[in-house]
Amino acid sequence: MMAHRFLSGLPFGLALAGLLLAYPLFAPIYWVLLATEILIMALFAMSFNLLFGYTGLLSFGHAGFLGVGAYVAALGMIHYGSSLWLILLACVLSANLVAFSVGFLCVRRDEIFFAMLSLAFGMMLYTLAHNWREVTGGSDGLPVFSMPSLSLGPWKFSLCSPSVMFYFTLFWFLMGALFLWSVVRSPFGLMLQAVRENKQRLSFSGADVKVVRLVAFVIAGGLAGLAGFLLCLFNRMAAPDMLHWSFSARPVLMTILGGAGTFWGPAVGSAIFFVLEHWVTAFTENWMIVLGSLLIPVVLFFPRGIWGTLTHVFGERTKRF
Repeated sequence: MMAHRFLSGLPFGLALAGLLLAYPLFAPIYWVLLATEILIMALFAMSFNLLFGYTGLLSFGHAGFLGVGAYVAALGMIHYGSSLWLILLACVLSANLVAFSVGFLCVRRDEIFFAMLSLAFGMMLYTLAHNWREVTGGSDGLPVFSMPSLSLGPWKFSLCSPSVMFYFTLFWFLMGALFLWSVVRSPFGLMLQAVRENKQRLSFSGADVKVVRLVAFVIAGGLAGLAGFLLCLFNRMAAPDMLHWSFSARPVLMTILGGAGTFWGPAVGSAIFFVLEHWVTAFTENWMIVLGSLLIPVVLFFPRGIWGTLTHVFGERTKRF
């Protein structure tokens, strides 16, 4: 039982953090860059999992909030850009504000209606970014040519260095994961799971289901905005494709691969997604066929996802032992 709690809880995250701290010391630069992208998308997928896995809300427009964070970061660095911390704060708050505006309307509906509303708002944000060329650069996006330095007291570091960017991303990934851990393990997290299981019973107990959903939507949007900020720094640009519905499919796939409703499942799914992409594209460009072929047995034989099923089986065997 203790081993199962280790695999599914915060101690596992701390052990993983210790391993990742040493990773750039022995890994080639390419794999450091790949790990950085995995961490960014893992944070994005974990924010989506707060909605889908814990609250039962399937959003097809979650990339809109990541795109908002990316564009605010790009605009801040291009036009105002010296303080990295102020830009980061602006990205999260902007994503929170957009999530509140969208979620205020979306959380009033359930299931497929919620999914379609989130898709519609996501495509509206994509169209705005694609067509408002004077501000967003249109289909060309906004390239960032001058990166602000990372200032830590008297020390300054360049985010153009792969190892510095990796550690910066790792820090915010761990902060985001710690924040999510405190949310899902709090009484509010229990309310989210109650909404997923039986929202009528929760409403009978006196809770406002719409408010609970809206708070979860805003939290998830803010964390997606943080991931967008990191993705903009990593790619050194913001592009309309970051807001497209196809980009919103990525956290869905990662969460299903790893395990919806498990804390570390989306992060594991993100690692599987990118490592699989890297491995398969060495042989063929049609790697999505391989991913689809993998998803079929995962859905059929691993209903809890790969990580969720493994931790469940391991926990059951530990109980028997």
